[in-house]
This record gives sequence, C-alpha cells and structure tokens, in this order.
Amino acid sequence: MSRVGVVGAGVMGGGVAQNLATAGHEVVLIDVSKEVLDRSAERMRNDLRFSRLVGTTGPALVDAARAQEAITFTTDYEALGDADFVIENVTERWDVKAEVYPVLDAVCPERTVFAANTSAIPITRIASLTGRAPRVLGIHFMNPVPQKPVVELIPGHHTSQEAVGTAQELLASMGKTAIVVNDSPGFVSNRVLMLTINEAAFLVHENVATPEDVDKVFTSCFGHKMGPLATADLIGLDTILHSIEVLHESFNDSKYRPCPLLKKMVDAGLHGRKTQQGFFTYGWEV
Repeated sequence: MSRVGVVGAGVMGGGVAQNLATAGHEVVLIDVSKEVLDRSAERMRNDLRFSRLVGTTGPALVDAARAQEAITFTTDYEALGDADFVIENVTERWDVKAEVYPVLDAVCPERTVFAANTSAIPITRIASLTGRAPRVLGIHFMNPVPQKPVVELIPGHHTSQEAVGTAQELLASMGKTAIVVNDSPGFVSNRVLMLTINEAAFLVHENVATPEDVDKVFTSCFGHKMGPLATADLIGLDTILHSIEVLHESFNDSKYRPCPLLKKMVDAGLHGRKTQQGFFTYGWEV
C-alpha cells in the first residue's frame, strides 16, 4: 500500500497525515478550506522541526520538507481517485459525516478501504452511507497521533476480515498496535473517558473544586500524567461535547447528559488548547 487519503485537516487529520508521510506513504490530505490546509501544513512543519530538535527517534525523525513533499494538500476529492485506503477525520457530527461518505464512494476505486477516525459514532451506521460496507471500519486514533502507539480498531457488522487485515498492516507501518474492539457507541476508551471528563466538569460547575484541584487529585493521588480536564482541553471541548451528546443520544441514558458548564464553554468559544482557553489558559506557543 502506498497512497492513502486523509479527509479532514484538523488536529487529528493533520496528525494522521504527518504520521503516514513519515512512515513512507504518499498522502492526499483533503479539507474544504485552504485556510485549514495551510494551518495544518504549518503545524506539521513545527512538529517535525521540534521532533528533530529533541532527538525523537523512529519514523518522526525525518526531514520536515521531505515529509511534507509526500503530502498533497487539496480541496478536491477527485485526488482520491487512486487511493488504496482513506481515513476520514471530519468533526464528530453525523450530519457532516453523512455528506462525506457518498462523495468518497463515488470517487474512490472499489478496492479502497474506508476508516472512520471517530471516538463515538457507530461504524455500522457509517458503513450504511456507502455501497461497500465490508470495506468500512473504524480506527480511533489518540491525540497527538504521531506520538501515540496504540489505537482502537473497530469492525462494523459487515466489515470483512480482509479489510481488518489491511488496516492492521497500514497501522503497523505507522508504528502502531491495534486493539480490536466491538462496534458500540464510544467503544471502550470513550465510554469511560467521556463520563470521567463530564463528571469532572460537573465538579467545577457545582463548585466542589477548581479545575486545578480536580486534576491534581488524578495526577498526585493516582499518578496519572494528565488530569481529566487538561485531557479535555487537549482533545478539544467541542469534540468532547459532541462525543457526550452522541453517547446520550445512542444509549438514551441520563448518565451521559452533558454538563451545562461544558455547553456554556463551547458556546463561548473556549475549546481548549486549540483556542488557547479551556479549563486552563495556554500561551500562544502551544
């Protein structure tokens, strides 16, 4: 496999494209906005330059210019006409994903495997948007993508073992191990993580503790590298809210009701690190 399409050039999509390029794949990175593509290219240059400065080993230690030469930045879906594998990374909203897959189905060869990089939306539902359900699966990458060695791999109801094997082969080339889990909203990681983050937000909302003290309990008492609210800022509070809303809708269970403070922060544009302000404030160098 050599040519991989990546749809969505945000933090996750850009990270996937960067990881693929440093692993030797030819990449087509697509977004609807040239501005988003330009920001993604700049973020990759900085990340690759930083990796060299700190002496990162492995596939990340490559020339930044050479890695970016392997990536075609475009707004034209027709560039996926000879892609072997496509990884979709658009926002965690069903209406947005529902517009993407029929387009992919139309422009990609019959052999192309589609992977949805989603943390919550069921893969079987996504596969129903295409005419190739046996070649649709889910890959839940972790952020930052180039630095995280493990992903969740999720076959849908109709996914073939051949497609699973193809995905495992691609992930291995990227230096990643796949943990195969069954198709259920939120899978394993987000069923647990989203509830934890949402409850941590409730603790702040109800004035039980400050964001600093909530996270300190986890970092100091449990030895976690990062508390739940700093993790939420890293992922993006808008993404967190979308994921919780999907879980709430999917299970119709009140334990997934979104915290009002989380909704208010997203409405206010406080989306975490990417906007420099979430539960914590970040400098412009982040």
